[in-house]
Parts: sequence; structure tokens; C-alpha cells
Amino acid sequence: MNLYQIARAVLGKPSLFVADLSLIRCRHTKHWNPKWKKERREKVIKVDLSDFEEKHDDNSEIAKERKRQKMKEKGIYPQKPWQEKPLYLSCTGSIFEPYVPPEGDGKFSAMSTSGAKQSMQFIQKKTTSYRAVKKIKKYEEEFNVHDFTDQVNDIYRNAHEALANKEKDKLTDYVTEKLYPEMLYHLENKIIKWKFIGSLEPTRVVHARCTNLVTNDNHFAQVTARLHTQQTLAIYDRFGRLMSGSEILTKDVLEYVVLEKHLSNQYGRWRLHAKIIPSWAPARPAIPKTFVLNNEL
Repeated sequence: MNLYQIARAVLGKPSLFVADLSLIRCRHTKHWNPKWKKERREKVIKVDLSDFEEKHDDNSEIAKERKRQKMKEKGIYPQKPWQEKPLYLSCTGSIFEPYVPPEGDGKFSAMSTSGAKQSMQFIQKKTTSYRAVKKIKKYEEEFNVHDFTDQVNDIYRNAHEALANKEKDKLTDYVTEKLYPEMLYHLENKIIKWKFIGSLEPTRVVHARCTNLVTNDNHFAQVTARLHTQQTLAIYDRFGRLMSGSEILTKDVLEYVVLEKHLSNQYGRWRLHAKIIPSWAPARPAIPKTFVLNNEL
């Protein structure tokens, strides 16, 4: 029996013929370059999507524990109960019961009519100041009005020297937070030359007041001192040109400065708080400004 007869006998019987219909998958997604296999695998990141359809019960302990775990995974700190921030008052915002300088101070003699009138008004206001001084001595036992004038001169001189040298950190030791921005106002790119020559009259305390803020045991004290001195002041602009004053010309300066101290603070100290400018004082001349001229006009 030859091969032809065998094939005819098999094909003539369908039951002996079995067809293999299994699928053979050919992988065509494999990269042709086997290099950088690790890098290609790491560039695909699995993102953990939030399940918005999941129902959370805030009152249950399971939901709180799940929420704590989620926050811990993401590095989020737990929420803290809401609390008010503590309020710290290092100084007052203004002058309480400001001293009114008498008109013509520094010009009238005590023997004249105007000078005698000023002396009488000073005696009338002295009673209230005396009570304030007694209140200050309760917190500062060594406080003395006559010895305090030397401290006023040192604070006044150190504050203006720090301002002229633009030592901002040192300036905060001698002025309050209320006076600090006022002294630095419009001083950018300017040069200040200030020098203290001497005192024409001894510095004296003319006014003292005490008050409390927020609570009855939070006391502040303000002392007004009269300074009659000689100074030199020169202000230069950013180009080095003189704007006001002179380094050679000496001027007599009469000032009423207010010093403040937080009495209730154990580490409180006397600092410059404000300067009293009376209403009868003449207006100061405006400082000339520097401009760039446009040649096209």
C-alpha cells in the first residue's frame, strides 16, 4: 500500500481527521532594545486614586482611624483645636494726656509776666505728675526725677546716633515700636550727619502720666522731658548732594520728648515714644527734591 492510498483512506474518513484550532499569541510589545529595561519600568508610576464614592462616617472610630492613617501616609500634621493667638502690648499707640508746651517757651524770662504765668501753670499740673511719679516708684523703687534726666540724655543721644548710622537693630533698644517706623520714614538712600554739641539748659521732667491697658494690672508710664540743646544736622540725597541742614552751622533746638516704659513688664525699660510739636510752632520749610530733567521737553 503506497502513500497515495494511505492518504486517500484517511481523508475519506472525517472522524479520523482532528483540526487544531488553538490560538498562538505572538508578543509584539516587547522592546527591541533589551537595554534600559529597569528605567523603562520605573517611569510608569502607579497613582493611588481617591475613592470618592466611599462613604465616611465622621462619628465612627473606624473613620477617624482611617483618616489618621491617610494623613500619616501623606505627611500631613493632625489638626489642632482653634485657639486665639496671645496678644502682647509692648507700647501704647499714642500719648495719653499730652503735655502742651507754653507758647514762647525758651524766649521769655521767669521774671517777666509771661514767664510768671508759665510757672503758675506748671505748678497746677505738677500735682497730677507727682501722683504718677509715686505710681512709677511702686514698680521702680530707685526712680528719681532729678537723676532720670541723665538717662533721658543718654537715650536721646544713642537713639539719634543709631538713626544716623542706620543701625536698625540698635535703634529698637532706644525707641518704641510706635516711634520706630516714624523715624525711618523716607530715609531710604539718604545720608544723615548728626552731632550733639551740648546742652544750653539742664534737662528737666515737666510731665508724667500713668495708665493701664486691657487689664487693671497692665500699667504703662510716660514721662515728658524738656531738652534745650545745640545740634548739627545735615541730610544728603542718594547722589551726595545736600538736601537740608549743614554740618558746620550749629542750631539751638528746644524739644519735648516723651519716654515710655511698660511698668508691668519685669524687663521693661525707658524708650523714646514720641515728640510733642505744639500747634504754635512755625512750619518747617520743605526739603527740595532732586529730579532728572528731560531734554526733549
